[in-house]
Parts: sequence; C-alpha cells; structure tokens
Amino acid sequence: MTAVTVGIRLLALGTAAVFVVPLQMLALRLGWRLAGWLPVLFHRLLLGLFRVRVVVHGHPPDGRRPTLILSNHVSWMDIPVLGSLRPLSFIAKSEVAGWPVVGLFARLQRCIFIDRARKTHTTHVNTEVAHRLARGDLIVLFPEGTTGDGNRLLPFRSALVGAARAALAEPSLERIDLQPLAIVYVRRNGLPVTRRERPAIAWYGDMDLAPHLAAFVREGSIDAVVHWGEPIPFDAASDRKRATADAEAAVRGAVQRAARLGVDALQPLPDGLPVPLSPAKVYESAVR
Repeated sequence: MTAVTVGIRLLALGTAAVFVVPLQMLALRLGWRLAGWLPVLFHRLLLGLFRVRVVVHGHPPDGRRPTLILSNHVSWMDIPVLGSLRPLSFIAKSEVAGWPVVGLFARLQRCIFIDRARKTHTTHVNTEVAHRLARGDLIVLFPEGTTGDGNRLLPFRSALVGAARAALAEPSLERIDLQPLAIVYVRRNGLPVTRRERPAIAWYGDMDLAPHLAAFVREGSIDAVVHWGEPIPFDAASDRKRATADAEAAVRGAVQRAARLGVDALQPLPDGLPVPLSPAKVYESAVR
C-alpha cells in the first residue's frame, strides 16, 4: 500500500470519526440503542479500508442468557475484529484509558477498566460487570491477561474470571454463560501466515505501537478467522477454575485447528457453519 493510498484511507477514517465520535457521545448520554451499533459500523469501516477480512465460524450468543466472552488476545487488531461482529464491550487494563485517541475510543466502546494493582478495584469492576450482564450487554474478557505472539495460548487466569462469580450476586442472575472465542490470523497479503510470521502480526511484550501500526498498513491485507465455541453454563455451584480450564481448552483447540488448516480455515469448519450474514461479506466487497 503506497503512502498516498494510506493517507487517503486515514483521511476517510478520520472524517468518519469526526461525525461518529460526537454522535456516539450523545447516544451514550441519552441511552440510545444506536450507542451499541455505532462502534460496530466504525470497526467495519476501519477493517474495510485497511483490507482486513473476517470469517466467522460457530454460533455467537443468542441473547437468551447473560454471556461473558472469554477470548485469546493476539493484537490491538483483536478489538476492531471482534468489535465489528456485534455490539459488545471489553474489560481492559486501566492504562488504556489514558492512552491518546485509543483511550477515547475505548470509553466510547463502553469498556470497563480494571486496575489490577489494586485488589479493591477488582471488586468494583466485578460489580459493574454484573450490572452490565444483567442488562444484556455482551462483555469480552481476555483471561490470558496480556497479548501473546500468536503461536501459543497463554494460560487463562481463573482470577480474572472471578467477574463471572461476582455477577451471580446480582439478584436477577441465576446463571450466565462463559463463551469461548478464538481469533487466528491465517493469511496476509494473499499468502498463508507461517508460524515464523505470526509474531509480526501480533502486538505483545514491549513492542512499540507506532512502528507496529506502520507495518500493518504497509504490508497488505489480512484474513482473520473468529471461532465461537460452545457456551459453558456457569452458576453458583460451578467451579471457577474448572470452567476457566474448559474455556481455555476450547480456545486452544480452535486456535490450533485454525492454525493447522491455514487458509482452509476460511472455509466452513466440519463442526459448524459460518454465522448467517457474516461480516466477511462486508469486508470481501470492500476490498474488491
């Protein structure tokens, strides 16, 4: 992608933001349903402009039961990829709230910020998660606690899933679902992503964000596979550590399978069909 092309696409995204940001602020203040869908549309625009195609397998939450989504975490790109699928929010570390631009968009996405250095803050966050789940919000938690290099899944921390246990203290919640979700980046610039190349897509460790973003816009299109696992019922009698381990095993299996299949993972998997009206159609038409 040439510098001129990048500039034009960034200008288009910036122009959209000029209209979307104040409208989202108003929608949040007035409690409009539009507040859930504006971020979805913005994420889809971002992915379309920068040639990121998303293919979805499995079945997302159907809305019949409060759901906490447990996902692996590879890159900053996970946020627009997941955010493009449906209205949802994320549990993010408190430092994100202070980042320029990113912090603003995180707040507009209605993210829940957690200061892991303060144990008392975890209680506050769990309470907010409970209220939000009771209202029907979908919330994404990255139980690895950080991003990985895309080749391996870090252990899920059951302490972070404590929000599920705390949510059951909400009088209106007797049971919630923990739904595993796997993200795998399988193709870049039309070619399969190899094990050696995956860390170049991932953003982890002490990598600087600016060079990573520059490489992202310079090195071509990306195909991502998102796989929804089977929901794990969670109630007052459930073992948090066991439920966390089950979710980790489901995500690990989906990641390994998609990585093994490579570009073939862009086709329907044997045990599931693409979600109807998959956003992949949006992105495919955007890059043609």
